[in-house]
Amino acid sequence: MNGASFFLGVNFIVAASFSAVFVVVATRSRSRKAALWIGGGFGVASLSAICELLVAYTSVPKPWALGAFATVLIGMVMLGVGIGKLHEKRISPWIPVTFVGASLVLSYFIYDLPRGTFIHTFLYQTPFAIVILTTAAAVLSLRKRSWIVRFLGALLFLTGMHFYAKAVLAVFAGSGATARDYVHTNYAIISQSLTAVLVVAVGLTLLATLTLEMMADQRNVSETDALSSLANRRGFDRMVQSILASWPDGPHAIIFCDLDHFKAINDTYGHHIGDLVIREFGQQLRGRSPTGAAAGRIGGEEFAVLLPNTGLDAAVQFAQTLRSATMRLANLPDTVNVTASFGVATFASAGELTEAYRKADMALYNAKNAGRNRVKIMQATS
Repeated sequence: MNGASFFLGVNFIVAASFSAVFVVVATRSRSRKAALWIGGGFGVASLSAICELLVAYTSVPKPWALGAFATVLIGMVMLGVGIGKLHEKRISPWIPVTFVGASLVLSYFIYDLPRGTFIHTFLYQTPFAIVILTTAAAVLSLRKRSWIVRFLGALLFLTGMHFYAKAVLAVFAGSGATARDYVHTNYAIISQSLTAVLVVAVGLTLLATLTLEMMADQRNVSETDALSSLANRRGFDRMVQSILASWPDGPHAIIFCDLDHFKAINDTYGHHIGDLVIREFGQQLRGRSPTGAAAGRIGGEEFAVLLPNTGLDAAVQFAQTLRSATMRLANLPDTVNVTASFGVATFASAGELTEAYRKADMALYNAKNAGRNRVKIMQATS
């Protein structure tokens, strides 16, 4: 076995392994279809290594040479579809089907052209380049691009351009007089080693993308209150820290809220109605909170809201609006009367958060002692 055959074997194992890993990841990822398309793409593309070996060591090379071209191209198209689904990019199925069909016809007709010429190598490599460069352009055109998305786009662009580099290299280094000669050339060693590096790089980047997505989903589950669909105490604290890291200087406002006589609602109407109250109030709080605010359920019937860059008057107005909305919660029996008490405190900087919590809690306590169903205020700073 020469060097090119060795790399063909390595590429088969690597691509097949990635295929299996993405299929497993699909069982846990919300981007299940994307993971399956990507895994299928690696799986189909891995077959090209077998076809290349059969080209070199069988007496009828042409079908296997066309098979090698087809498996790589179809695998890349499936990979592109998977990446598109991962980033919610839609494409008509007729476009890839038509493109693959036309490319296979092209491959058939250029098979007998003299190898190692510009016309042959560029016509052979161009369909691969088009698929990957189109995918790279789609990724780089995304509005919301994290660092890993930008890296993936750049990596795909490099991968697409490397096909044209291989076309030039095939002309100057020589890719063999016939298809059977390919695996015995130095060009084949360079080509397959580059392919191995890029396959691993793209595969690991896509795997990292899906892994980060699953980690984010798991964090959301662990930091979300299932009943109200708001952040739980852990999630609320993390959101607050993130907001104050971006806006360390205020004024900011913190609002604590407590549903009045909630235990009596549970005792009188049952826990089903109590759960419905929590769910409907959570919907009101989530829908009315301004962009950039943090809202969470921090206890049984206790809620909290952080309003960044918000002064006392605006915070009180928000609390009063929410208090009025609480008395008109939807989907509750007419006999159920729900009210809530609110405590509001303002603070000037992130370092005063703990004191603001204490002040808001004290204001809430005053609201309940004053008869409930009202808003009380305390400023954390003079």
